[in-house]
Amino acid sequence: MIGISADFDPVHLGHVELIKKGKEIAKDTGDKVVIYLNKDFSANHAPFFIPFEARKKMALAAGADKVVGIEGLHHRLTLAYSVPIRIAMMIEDGVVDYVDAANVSPPKIMKHAQKFVNEGIFVGIPRNLPNRNVIRWFAVNEFLKNKYGKNMKFHIIPELEFDGKISGRILRRSILENDMIIPEEVKELLPKTSTKILEKEIKKGTIPGERNWKNITKRMNTCSRPNLMKIAYLNGNVINEIIKGRVYRDEESVWATFRRGGYGPVLTRLAISCIEKEVTREEVVNLMRSYEKKGVTPHEQSVDKVIERSYYVATQSEKGEQASIANEKFRNTPKISVNAPLKIEAGLYLTKFETKIMKRNLNKSLNPQIYIDKDGKISCEIKLEKKKIKTNLKLPGKDVTYIRYILDSQFIPVSAKLIETKRGIRVEISVHDS
Repeated sequence: MIGISADFDPVHLGHVELIKKGKEIAKDTGDKVVIYLNKDFSANHAPFFIPFEARKKMALAAGADKVVGIEGLHHRLTLAYSVPIRIAMMIEDGVVDYVDAANVSPPKIMKHAQKFVNEGIFVGIPRNLPNRNVIRWFAVNEFLKNKYGKNMKFHIIPELEFDGKISGRILRRSILENDMIIPEEVKELLPKTSTKILEKEIKKGTIPGERNWKNITKRMNTCSRPNLMKIAYLNGNVINEIIKGRVYRDEESVWATFRRGGYGPVLTRLAISCIEKEVTREEVVNLMRSYEKKGVTPHEQSVDKVIERSYYVATQSEKGEQASIANEKFRNTPKISVNAPLKIEAGLYLTKFETKIMKRNLNKSLNPQIYIDKDGKISCEIKLEKKKIKTNLKLPGKDVTYIRYILDSQFIPVSAKLIETKRGIRVEISVHDS
């Protein structure tokens, strides 16, 4: 099979060129051109402008032989994790040739990609690299050759340009700004079949697809810090900004809060998607681990490696080393051995009254919640006897740094339970280890 992976929102003339190239290859191989079409969320973690079925019709009308829907990934995972899953799926389906477009030559793509192949990690590909998503795809494809004993042959065609690169985002914006009437300059960049299908969907009222802002703002307005900490891709800083920014009534106020929290557009879209769909850290980690077991994602991106890096950086920081230097050292030194503890004991700041209540409830199934308080300290909330006990945790400096890195990993969950020791009532924090 000949594969193309895309959003196609909408199918424009640049996409048609990809399909044409696929059909050209098919003349020699007799294979079918198959579009792996993102279904529920785009690769950039946003809801689609055009419904899946309409985009599927556009792809088939443009010459594709088959469309395979990809769903369940892009509101849970970054591209560093979703791309290996998608490429593995294509290889397992029997895709031999892969078609993509880039404005740099294949040798340059190969050169840039080799660094990430050698490191075995696809996180943090610099923004200044041209066509960095194509570079990521090429690197992952090379990486998976070790697993499957084969990979896809890449065919890179030049990006089609009309007074600049054709952008689906600009096409969609032009339609919105023209009161949902397709402007002539947009029609010039679409095949007639796409225009016809698009006009039908506009008439039916299915365009534009939108987020459920009612659910998003409700959760951001009402969820406590501990409950927000359970949602994937929310770190301590942005959670505090969410609390400070209440009350949320519109989309702009939500975006402004994530900007204040230091999030860029892509991470903001992913975090908002997780809020909308109630995606938990536990859910994300379990999904990651399932593909780790299959050998689809590289070891350097494994959950265990993230945990080990957090502890290593905490250990080095205690010795006075800058966190950024320690992080880079860990990433570039494969032989570093770290035995990260998965359970940490912490003390509590309790009044005599709170201690008394806690002691008479220790036999019950209590569920302490760990979170970052408004002052940036690691805290604990315990609900019992219709009361909430909130207290900062007593931890050595290294453990504070370690747990903070884990919480700020954005996807690794922690759980906790109360235990009674010779030193009194304490909290046992467990870092997720499946």
